[in-house]
Amino acid sequence: MARKKRGDVVNGWVCFDKPYEMGSTEAVSKLRRLFNAQKAGHAGTLDPLASGILPIALGEATKTVPFLMDAEKVYRFTIHWGISTDSIDREGEIVGRSDVRPSVEAVKAALPSFVGDIDQTPPRFSAIKIDGQRAYDLARDGAEFELASRRVTIHEAAVTDAPDADHVEITMRTGKGVYVRSLARDLALMLGGEGHVSALRRERVGPFSFENAVTLDILADLVHRDAASEGLLPVATALDDIPELAVTDGEAFSLRQGRPIVLLPRQVETLKGQLSGDARTVSVFMGQTLVALGQLRAGRLEPDRVFNL
Repeated sequence: MARKKRGDVVNGWVCFDKPYEMGSTEAVSKLRRLFNAQKAGHAGTLDPLASGILPIALGEATKTVPFLMDAEKVYRFTIHWGISTDSIDREGEIVGRSDVRPSVEAVKAALPSFVGDIDQTPPRFSAIKIDGQRAYDLARDGAEFELASRRVTIHEAAVTDAPDADHVEITMRTGKGVYVRSLARDLALMLGGEGHVSALRRERVGPFSFENAVTLDILADLVHRDAASEGLLPVATALDDIPELAVTDGEAFSLRQGRPIVLLPRQVETLKGQLSGDARTVSVFMGQTLVALGQLRAGRLEPDRVFNL
């Protein structure tokens, strides 16, 4: 006899406004316990020293996590000039000092060099694995190692505040895999100074932003009032840029059984017009209910993820 899963069936996304000093794994654990959910996960790690948007998936929403990994992100962060640390944030050991304080004009002039498709070397204190070990563990142990640069995309970067000569605030919109600390390091190097990230807030991950965000206190209050569902967004929230296909009850039944369905020529043409590049993934709905994610192939839709909603 199969063992019953612990917890309740809870399906949906939480657009969590993560506070400073809380790790991403800790945030997932707290929300999983708060909702008493059977299953939970997050889309995109946010360091303890960063705050802001951390999308957390509960139940069936965990099946859509991969579709957020490539989502655009918006970060607002502050660079503290004059001091460099080994972790390029305020908790690291000081490794350099400088009297250079780049002007706002100099920063604005330098930022275009970091916009577009660029090669960026991740920080030594990062979660990247090297021979099975995290880079930050190796860095803490004083090990010698090199991290290869990687191609990343920064869509926009602009100065949004400069409270004093020691600090500048930058807001940037990025693709996946961009390290804010690496940009701060490279910008300081280009401007002939030293610097580290003293504050970092993630303002958006794909469709998740402060417009639909909730804090831990808000969620705790909702749970206390037996209104936890008000803190949930639909499972399909992460699929906002994926073409949709409406199906009948019979077609939905076939897809849930893992069987492909044959599409009408006009359906195929409509979906092809909405797909870009080599993309073939389509989200399937019966009414307002998400049924499956499937691949469009030779006039058929073949399911590869089925949802129990």
